[in-house]
Amino acid sequence: MGISGDKDGMSLTEIPLSTPSLLFPALSLLMLAYTNRFLGLATLVRKLQADWAASQEPVLLAQIQSLRRRIRIIKHMQSLGVLSMMSCVVSMTLIFLDWQKGGQAAFVASLLLMFGSLSLSWVEVQLSGRALDLQLESVKCRER
Repeated sequence: MGISGDKDGMSLTEIPLSTPSLLFPALSLLMLAYTNRFLGLATLVRKLQADWAASQEPVLLAQIQSLRRRIRIIKHMQSLGVLSMMSCVVSMTLIFLDWQKGGQAAFVASLLLMFGSLSLSWVEVQLSGRALDLQLESVKCRER
């Protein structure tokens, strides 16, 4: 997609119907990865909740609260991913109906929503890494 000048200023060149459709495989794989991550955390929360109910250890409650935050982030990642896919569909529809400017705007919205989803994914990965580091530190302390 390039930029061409016209007498009214700068405008985007026409994008083909196939351009927004290129996001579908990426978005589908992202949604699958997000769902797997969500299900893994949900299973872990259920296990920790059962352990906490039996022992009332404060450490378990802190871990559950951390997981609750990560699950909330994943839900937002999924929401932005779904909105991105929906915006892609709108973009393709508008381009099909030969309304280029609307299709381009919807495509840009789709890209921005995907960027937001990926940004939240990066945040969640960082939180996950920190949680694992803390877990490994507690194992190191026990070894000493």
